[in-house]
Amino acid sequence: MIRTGDDVEIARKAEGIIRLALAEDLGVEGDVTTTAVCPTDARARAVIVSREPCVVAGQPVAEKVFALVAPEVSYDTVVGDGEKASGGGTIARLNGTLAGILAGERTALNFLCHLSGIATLTRRLVDIAGSSGVTVMDTRKTTPGMRALEKYAVSLGGGTNHRQGLFDGVIIKDNHIAAVGGLQIAVRRAGNSLAGRFPIEVEAATLAQVREAVDSGADIIMLDNMDPPAVREAVEIVAGRAKVEVSGGVGPDNLLSYARLGVDAISMGFITHSAPATDLSLELEVEESGLT
Repeated sequence: MIRTGDDVEIARKAEGIIRLALAEDLGVEGDVTTTAVCPTDARARAVIVSREPCVVAGQPVAEKVFALVAPEVSYDTVVGDGEKASGGGTIARLNGTLAGILAGERTALNFLCHLSGIATLTRRLVDIAGSSGVTVMDTRKTTPGMRALEKYAVSLGGGTNHRQGLFDGVIIKDNHIAAVGGLQIAVRRAGNSLAGRFPIEVEAATLAQVREAVDSGADIIMLDNMDPPAVREAVEIVAGRAKVEVSGGVGPDNLLSYARLGVDAISMGFITHSAPATDLSLELEVEESGLT
């Protein structure tokens, strides 16, 4: 496998959670079944197969799993991250000790299935948005500890990452507004404190809040759980004075109806928290493993 900068970086970011995943799977005693049943010196070949069409994501992570649990196992990528795999196609090949392959199997597949599911769903949504010019975005609704990986998968599917956390973007939400006594106060304080370091985004749940956000000088207005007629009116109110983002209540069935309303972006939490896992399996090539 040819390593790229992105591969190295995502594998580095994944190492901590990979170690946790391996620890919870292997515990103190390791794979007691394989130890009890299989010859200690057995070697094997294996393939990882996609049982359905998908966009592959997580190959550097799976490779890192085996590098940590069984360095003697080679992991060769057949279908790279961001590439499409056909149903029944091989996406990776492994060669090494049987014990090493089986020790890393479930952890590697858990990452690959989950991340490929996110990338595949994202690609579907991006394709639906088509030529509308709308940016399909994720949110902070991610699995704890998995944010960097899940947002990586979104980018592989053609989506755009919203802020990574509370540290790299400003979104003034209803609780901020309630805490300081008003939307305009919150926007003014953010502007004075941050001095242009970040665009100021405001969450608006009503058309009245949209007007107030525009008047306050917000850079981005997030329309929270508005139906298409309300979004259309909000876009008319904003009239190009700020970027408009839609969030809440949007899915594959109605994405295009929102994308056609002149908004700039649509953010969807379910891209990361509810994407169905891709059906992948690891299959031993027993005839070449020395076990027969």
